[in-house]
Amino acid sequence: MAVMPVLKTVFWDVDGTLADTEMDGHRPAFNRAFVEQGLDWSWDPETYKRLLSIPGGSLRMKTFAQEQGEVLSDAQFAQLRLSKQRHYLDAVRAGAVSLRPGVERLLRELQARAIPQWIVTSSGGPSVSALLNTLFPGDDHPFAGVISADDVSRHKPNPDPYLKALECSNTDPDSALAFEDSTPGLRSAGAAGLRCLLMPSPWDQELHRYQDQAVAVLDHLGSAQIPCTVSSGPPCLDGLVTLEYLQMLFVLPD
Repeated sequence: MAVMPVLKTVFWDVDGTLADTEMDGHRPAFNRAFVEQGLDWSWDPETYKRLLSIPGGSLRMKTFAQEQGEVLSDAQFAQLRLSKQRHYLDAVRAGAVSLRPGVERLLRELQARAIPQWIVTSSGGPSVSALLNTLFPGDDHPFAGVISADDVSRHKPNPDPYLKALECSNTDPDSALAFEDSTPGLRSAGAAGLRCLLMPSPWDQELHRYQDQAVAVLDHLGSAQIPCTVSSGPPCLDGLVTLEYLQMLFVLPD
């Protein structure tokens, strides 16, 4: 008799999944860095929305430079990255970023039920640390570890970040679930053999082509004040994603 898979580990993406970071955190930080470095660049919401299909800030800046016909040295890109990172950390510490609906509730439920949770993100390590320190003062976060952009050479949509997370957490892909919001994240998780719960980013223009690869698609994780809406996957009791709901995703056909 086949053994039913059981959820043992949860992997969380950060930007757009764990917290709303993009438009009020990362985008203004990029623009401040451009001014600081003397560049006549400005990413309005529509431009940034388009660039979000490119995983990782460094690659976004290099792509944009090519589009503008501007040639920057590696040293200039490195300085831009450091400048942007500093401005983002300032924005996070100033409270510009908040957890998405239902996230803290589910984090604490999984923590209470002893389900290990890891962060798997294309953001750099310092950005993740600043976010965790701000949202969870006193190091009171439930994460067993972090796989950031600094830990792998190939980022999402490559499977490397999730393969690294599976290795570090000593988890079999059949026993893990990824939370994602974007095409690169969904494809990365799938390529690593993971089930993925998707909370689609409103900024991702390609996601509609791929979201049938997710085991469930919801607008968010749900709270008492704001119940979630399920686009595909099993119905969600009371509009709240719980450990029991997550376990249901393991009895569905892959």
